[in-house]
Amino acid sequence: MRCRNCSAMSDPFPNGYNFCIIVMYLSCYLISQVNASVHEYHNEGFIHRSNSYFFHGGSEGLYASKARIDADKPTSNEDKPINGKSFIRFESINFRRTKLSAEKKNEMQQKTGLVEAIIVEVRDRDKIGGSYLKSDAICCTPELAKNGSCKVGEVIIHQDPYNLNGPKRVQTFFEGQNEEASMGHETIEINSTGMYYLYFMYCDPELKGLQISGKTVWRNTEGYLPGKMAPLMTFSAFMSFAYLVLGLVWFVRFVQYWKDIMQLHYHITAVIGLGMCEMALWYFEYANFNSTGTRPMGITLWAVTFSAVKKTVSRLLLLVVSMGYGVVRPTLGGITMKVILLGVTYFIFSEALGLVEHLGNINDFTGKARLLLVLPVSLLDACFIIWIFSSLSQTLEKLQIKKSLAKFALYQKFTNSLAVSVLLSVAWIGYELYFNAADPLSELWRRAWIIPAFWTLLAYIILVVICILWAPSHNPTRYAYSEETGDDLEEEGIPLTGGGVMVAGDLATKVDIKERKVSSAIEPHVFGLGEDLEEDKRV
Repeated sequence: MRCRNCSAMSDPFPNGYNFCIIVMYLSCYLISQVNASVHEYHNEGFIHRSNSYFFHGGSEGLYASKARIDADKPTSNEDKPINGKSFIRFESINFRRTKLSAEKKNEMQQKTGLVEAIIVEVRDRDKIGGSYLKSDAICCTPELAKNGSCKVGEVIIHQDPYNLNGPKRVQTFFEGQNEEASMGHETIEINSTGMYYLYFMYCDPELKGLQISGKTVWRNTEGYLPGKMAPLMTFSAFMSFAYLVLGLVWFVRFVQYWKDIMQLHYHITAVIGLGMCEMALWYFEYANFNSTGTRPMGITLWAVTFSAVKKTVSRLLLLVVSMGYGVVRPTLGGITMKVILLGVTYFIFSEALGLVEHLGNINDFTGKARLLLVLPVSLLDACFIIWIFSSLSQTLEKLQIKKSLAKFALYQKFTNSLAVSVLLSVAWIGYELYFNAADPLSELWRRAWIIPAFWTLLAYIILVVICILWAPSHNPTRYAYSEETGDDLEEEGIPLTGGGVMVAGDLATKVDIKERKVSSAIEPHVFGLGEDLEEDKRV
């Protein structure tokens, strides 16, 4: 993305005011280009390469048509969705050359300039240019035209007589001294599954300064959703159902023990609700995109925002749970503002990254724009991970010192679960880097959807683990924060008989525990509990 107000970055303020302005500007710029599979061109220029000039018109993964388009259908019917057909349609494509270039041509000539639209599947890329003629040229030269392999002024395309689904070209000519040339409404059917690239190219140096405007519409067999995104619609529907099931189970448990609910349970409920709304919004976003070819701005913005909020709240939930909130400590105390500041910062960067990723054309996502936002999000994730495990270590140490065995076992299970998730995350990041490095041209586009799907599934699994470990129960004080007096009795799980009468053995056990506690208070050096007293003084 181009930064038109980069000077704002050179004067940052502690409150992040300038950054918020940049994020809002970036959002507004992207919202104006919510076109997705409808690729629009606004007086774009061409790039010089070898002896040709080209403009990248788009790239998407397309599946082969299930049936051929009826050639007898009127042209007007092509504007309607055609089920089972994949195609690239050119609409209102106009080329404008410079006035100087037009004046050099003969007014009486019928064809005074040629622009070609080249559609090529990525595995056929070697068929564009003169490589098979042992030449580095892209456009045909008089020397190469001598043996009849190509025509002067045209892009060299090696046509395989045994493969009718090779590169395709659509030609548009300027006439006389006209400065503009319009491309007719053309529909190119896709009969072979693959990643397709569209290039507009010309070979005449006198056309230098040519500009293109208009749009192309790309459609897959089941709708306008690009092939690499199509599985995400099904995945979003599946995850919506998964969150619904989790929400129902949690709600039943919540209502069953509503008198014994802790504050932490409300935070878990909020995360489940956010996850459910997030997945439902993404499903509707993909469904609308698939039926219209354009991303619904309102739904997309809500989906991106819910994703950012859910990610932020999920990380904050992991952090406060790791700190022992509601279990070891009743409040976060003086670190509350630090936690809030980290959460707000993460939300801002995550929201900006989501807007860049999901607004605009599918292939408009530039590496620099993504890197600018991925790096801070990754660093903030690292901060969360370090803080979470540091807090877990301190919480486990306190519980071990205070002999809170049940709570210690709970947090040990939680720590092990998080450690496994971190190891999986690191391994997946390595796979993701390998995947991107090994597939620079998106030839493996049919498997690309599993990259974002993994993170969504991992977040859901961690949430399920938290729900299991901190499920509402009839004995919330077993894991809830309380004063140390009497807390150990509950954690030891002393059984009671009906009517409140104790069994003799249980009574003896209780008395024995009390005696041990008194003895521990008198002789802390014998049982190694001197540190507990110091810990209580510090608290």
